[in-house]
Amino acid sequence: MTTDPGRGSAAAAQVAAAVADAHRREWAFVLAATVRVTRDLDLAEECVQDAYARALTAWATEGVPARPGGWLTTTARRRAIDLLRRDANLRRRLPLLVEDPTEPGPEDEPGLEEAAGPGEVPATPATPSGWPAARWPTPRSGPPGAVGLGAAGPGMVGPAAPGGPADRPGRPRPVRGLDDLPVVAGAADDRLRLIFTCCHPALALEARVALTLRLLCGLTTAEVARAFLVTEPTMAARITRAKKKIAAARIPYRVPPAAELPERIDAVLTVVHLLYTTGHTAPTGADLVRRDLVERALDLARMLRLLLPDDPDVAGLLALVLLTDARAAGRVGPDGRLLLLAEQDRAQWDRAAIDEGVALVREALRRRGPGAGPGRLPGRFPLMAAIAAVHSGSPSWEDTDWREIVGLYDLLTRRWPSPVVALNRAVAVGFGEGPAAGLAALDALAAEPQLAGYGYLPAARADFLRALGRVADARLAYEEALALTENAVERDFLAARLRQLGPS
Repeated sequence: MTTDPGRGSAAAAQVAAAVADAHRREWAFVLAATVRVTRDLDLAEECVQDAYARALTAWATEGVPARPGGWLTTTARRRAIDLLRRDANLRRRLPLLVEDPTEPGPEDEPGLEEAAGPGEVPATPATPSGWPAARWPTPRSGPPGAVGLGAAGPGMVGPAAPGGPADRPGRPRPVRGLDDLPVVAGAADDRLRLIFTCCHPALALEARVALTLRLLCGLTTAEVARAFLVTEPTMAARITRAKKKIAAARIPYRVPPAAELPERIDAVLTVVHLLYTTGHTAPTGADLVRRDLVERALDLARMLRLLLPDDPDVAGLLALVLLTDARAAGRVGPDGRLLLLAEQDRAQWDRAAIDEGVALVREALRRRGPGAGPGRLPGRFPLMAAIAAVHSGSPSWEDTDWREIVGLYDLLTRRWPSPVVALNRAVAVGFGEGPAAGLAALDALAAEPQLAGYGYLPAARADFLRALGRVADARLAYEEALALTENAVERDFLAARLRQLGPS
């Protein structure tokens, strides 16, 4: 009997596609669930990568499972526990993440802990947090808090007492029944823990974005390096430093307590928004848009919405991404030329995304956050999304309600004062009240240090100067904007505007 090579190739392609789809959809869930077992980011990554590699061969013979994420999680966790078992001394695998003892860990799940069998000595005495003392030494005095490892301090722990069972090498606790692990229960909590760890404010913003791309989006180090326009070794070192910072700063692997949640959610949303804006208009390169970054940001925004469905700022961020990305098809003409809102064919806009975004804006503005009273302003992301909704709801450029947009920018300035917000408001004033009013508002920002080197300020000034017939001043402003702009599509647009002014 002969095998049809074409059929085999098709089957292999289907398996590869299924693994790729599972990587996109399930990576964050699988990694987050595995980190709960290892408390070590590097070990968890290694085990998850191994699980995906095994899927390529196992699914080719056994078929794609009904729940790929569950299969991958079980395989990764089994691999993690197997590696921990083989370690002659579990303390070599001390977790790099600090676990909050108030959060349930994998030891609380059925199948991970069994009593010693006949003739067996119990592996290690459990600490109050439930972890064996070989890995989680007995806490010293101090208030309840994040349980850490290393030098003792308030709320921390000291070294394990020598001489007891916890100090004997090669005695990991028995772990059985992994096939029975619940791989869906707690998934939301697992992913939230990972998100808040990656976006902890103790990390530099670039480190937060890099870790988010690597651990939550599943990008390779090389792909993250390309997103940052740096070499792979440079990015590898940056990610390693960020992981070490998590360990050294004793950043807890947990969802923040309620009192910290608003600030911490904002830090997470800032990372996702920065990722989106970087993809929406790439700072450098030949393409206006980095679709890979846009899609990752959209995936993360949807994940946050799924995990935090009642948070108005999360709804606002997803709405903002949907509403601005809905215009993507109209931003560049057939000749590759950048098209401004006034020139875009609105029939090309994604109406389904706009409808979804507008519904989210309404919900976010209605909620306004816990305990919101009538005088409490909405958050910055719902307000930014509301501005995008006005643009998306306008049937034409001429029908745009600039008064409403300026009013929303006024609210946004009160809620989240920023030079960039002031710049955008000034542009809206110019479109609503005329180029002279817009230019005056822009010139009031000329001394703003955060806008020095920001190419959109001279570009906006140049357009208003041109509209006022001040050709020489417009030429200087366009030249300044060109000098500050690196994206090729934007540079071509500015150069064309400059040529339209005629010879100097």
